[in-house]
Amino acid sequence: MRKYIYSVFVIFFMGAIQAQEKELSLSMQEAVNYAIKNNYDNKTAVNNIEAAKKRKWETTTMGLPQINGKVDYQNWLKQQVSVFPAGFADSYSQIRQLSEFYDLSSLGIIKEIPDAPTEGLAVPFGTKQSVNASVTLSQLIFDGSYLVGLQSAKTYLKISEQAKEKTELATREAVINAYGNVLVAQKTIDILEKNKNVLQKNVNETQKIYDNGLTELENVEQLQITLGNIENNLNNAQRLKIIGLQMLNIALGTDLNTKVTLTDNLESLTLSNTNLSLLTEAFDIDNHIDFRIAQNDRESKRLLMRLEQSKALPTLSAFINYGANANSDSFTFFNGDQKWFDYSLFGVSLNVPIFSSLGRSAKTARARIELENADIKLQEITQKLNLQAERAKSDYQLSIENYETAKKNLALSERIEKKQQVKFFEGISSSFDLLQAQNQLYTQQNNYVQSMLNVIAKKATLENALNIPVK
Repeated sequence: MRKYIYSVFVIFFMGAIQAQEKELSLSMQEAVNYAIKNNYDNKTAVNNIEAAKKRKWETTTMGLPQINGKVDYQNWLKQQVSVFPAGFADSYSQIRQLSEFYDLSSLGIIKEIPDAPTEGLAVPFGTKQSVNASVTLSQLIFDGSYLVGLQSAKTYLKISEQAKEKTELATREAVINAYGNVLVAQKTIDILEKNKNVLQKNVNETQKIYDNGLTELENVEQLQITLGNIENNLNNAQRLKIIGLQMLNIALGTDLNTKVTLTDNLESLTLSNTNLSLLTEAFDIDNHIDFRIAQNDRESKRLLMRLEQSKALPTLSAFINYGANANSDSFTFFNGDQKWFDYSLFGVSLNVPIFSSLGRSAKTARARIELENADIKLQEITQKLNLQAERAKSDYQLSIENYETAKKNLALSERIEKKQQVKFFEGISSSFDLLQAQNQLYTQQNNYVQSMLNVIAKKATLENALNIPVK
């Protein structure tokens, strides 16, 4: 029984821990910081930087000493023979005389000395099996393309680092938009629930008035239509909140079913994101990530041109090796009495390109054109980034102005709607007038909510346009 209770307790405890792990409570800034560490794109960007570092070292090692070992084993299933002409008899006689003093077959020179030939001599040279083992040390002394490759590796690493910075800026904007959309959905739900309660009360009161014969059925039905539309919008807003939370989870880099509690509210975020000093922020294009990426792209094109030019230069390398070989008619290479013959070789290789039928010139010219295109692209991105900064400032200022206007219009539409309710129930105005006031109120409520989201989103866009780093 104790074991059973203990097992249940452990399962319950582990389940509680897992449940805690699947719950997050985040402010907007905390959500941004969380996503910078856990977002899928950011994780990939970090891995790309590590890969670029490895690639840089890989390029560096091409100019460092290289040591390679090699072992060759050969086994003739049927040996080749060499055929000597019949006129070789005199030399053949000398070989037979020599074989009386030296065991040529043991040296692996001639396996067997047959009788004197009459027409030709077919002799198998060598042994059936042989092993050759060697170690070679090689060193690149000069190669123009290697020097360019070292510079290119540094540029490639910088590209990966800049890509990570660009990804962080995009992640911040994506999280802010996703976080804001969830808050908008929740705010919309709150407003629609309030509108639904008011409309339901109006329908009930109008139904009682109709039951007493003091109003027309059309007034009841008109309010019921409006109530139905509100209920549909409410259901849709609830579904959108669920989708918005899942989109936020993707932006954060968590599982779709992770429960995320948002600790900020829409009103407070709108106030904290209303920062008019950003409108006077100086735009430093030299520090903008897109401009630096364009500069790095130009540098890569310049290095490609240098690479093509370097292929016209000579390359110089050297090597030294040491090896040993052994021969036998059977596999006796691991025996202690097996004879091994050492050898060693040193060499220097100089490769001088002389003529390529103008192929290298064509490649260099093509690389030079790519460099010119990169210069044109750099000029274009300069103009676009300046325009983008000015437009982002304008859009942000407009969002603040729209928010202030929407807040005033909401207050006005609320007063108008309340007056129309009083007039309607006093019999002074019709249901059509009340409907117009209600629709106007609902429109202003939606404008107000969207204006708050726009302030938050446009500020994030402006921060990216000004290249304000992620905090």
